[in-house]
Amino acid sequence: MERNVRLQYDRANLKQVHGDTRGVLAALEPDLRFTAQSGAQEINLAAQGFKPAQLAKFGINPATFPLIVKVQTTEVQLSASQVLFNLPDYELLRGSKSEVAVVNFTELASEGDLILAVGTAYLKVISDQSNLANAQAQERYSQTQFSQADDKFKAGVSVRLDSLRAQVDFQQRQQATIAAQTQLAKDLIQLNRIMGLPANQQVTLTDAAPFAELAAMPLEAAKLTAYKHRKDFLSLLAQVDVANRELKAVRYQRLPTVAFNGYYGVLGQTDGMYHGVFTAQGTLKFPIFREAGQRGEEESVDAQLLALHQRLADARIAIDGQIRSSMLDVQSYAELVKVAQSNVDLAQQELSDEHDRFAAGIDTNLPLVDAEASVTGAQAQLVQALYQYNVAKLYLARNTGIVESRYRTYLGK
Repeated sequence: MERNVRLQYDRANLKQVHGDTRGVLAALEPDLRFTAQSGAQEINLAAQGFKPAQLAKFGINPATFPLIVKVQTTEVQLSASQVLFNLPDYELLRGSKSEVAVVNFTELASEGDLILAVGTAYLKVISDQSNLANAQAQERYSQTQFSQADDKFKAGVSVRLDSLRAQVDFQQRQQATIAAQTQLAKDLIQLNRIMGLPANQQVTLTDAAPFAELAAMPLEAAKLTAYKHRKDFLSLLAQVDVANRELKAVRYQRLPTVAFNGYYGVLGQTDGMYHGVFTAQGTLKFPIFREAGQRGEEESVDAQLLALHQRLADARIAIDGQIRSSMLDVQSYAELVKVAQSNVDLAQQELSDEHDRFAAGIDTNLPLVDAEASVTGAQAQLVQALYQYNVAKLYLARNTGIVESRYRTYLGK
């Protein structure tokens, strides 16, 4: 959970969407600003078209009136603006919250996929460890049989064929052990990769392969659980809500918008008299001659909404099929585990009987070698059946949307 690259990407994307949502909210919140400015300027009245000769009409001597004027002013003001009525923006704000839910569900779905991947890889390594232990045990047993057959041959109480047959069987067990060791090392590398650890990281797994029968769940109950907890399905529902909000926002663009803006402050000469100044302005806007653009946007969003509804319907069908398939897998692999366990018991009994017959000199070691192969095959089938059964339970938990919280329960731990 801490090191997986995909989860880190999803978390970064979630932060970005949170930031975008705050930007949408800021467009609807009051905008308050405080400004202060002071300036000095020198104005050429003559360049502005002022004619001093006209001052004589008012009894002012034009010669005493300066044409170059210096002005120093200071202004301080508090301004505010607020959108009072804009339904499209409000619908987009509501839709942005659903967009956050979409990204959040995507992250949770990635967590579920990661749990499934780690669980499957973990079970595979456990299976490899069991196969290696079985191979090593069979190798030791075969080595013992080879030593006994070779001693009998040297003592002249058995033929060389028995010794050669035992040696071939022992070497085959050695090859099986080497193959099991290699497979275990490769699957450990894969587990480290999923966990975000170095490939050469040494890992010791402390859990054994669990076997616990899973209580049967009615199909309809499983489907209802999936509809409530499957993150991909919930993400589609949130996307439908986003599209509905966008469609409403497009339709609401035909409505007028109301806004307010203004300011209050003081203005005057820097070293002189100040006086209060203010502006209060209300704005009412009506959209005119935008019907063609409105209908185009509406049709585009409506098409997206239709596609989402189709995906939602397809998701319901897919969930039904996935749950049915997972239930069949769990049932069949549970039976396979029981049959495989019975085969191991029978094969071990057969090996014990053949060992007694060989020790008593009744049979050659050919039936004994065959019995050893039967035990090896039965144990391998049992390990594989346990792995498939546990993986099937994990997939059932994933398909019902509760693998994140109940994977231990499904594995019987």
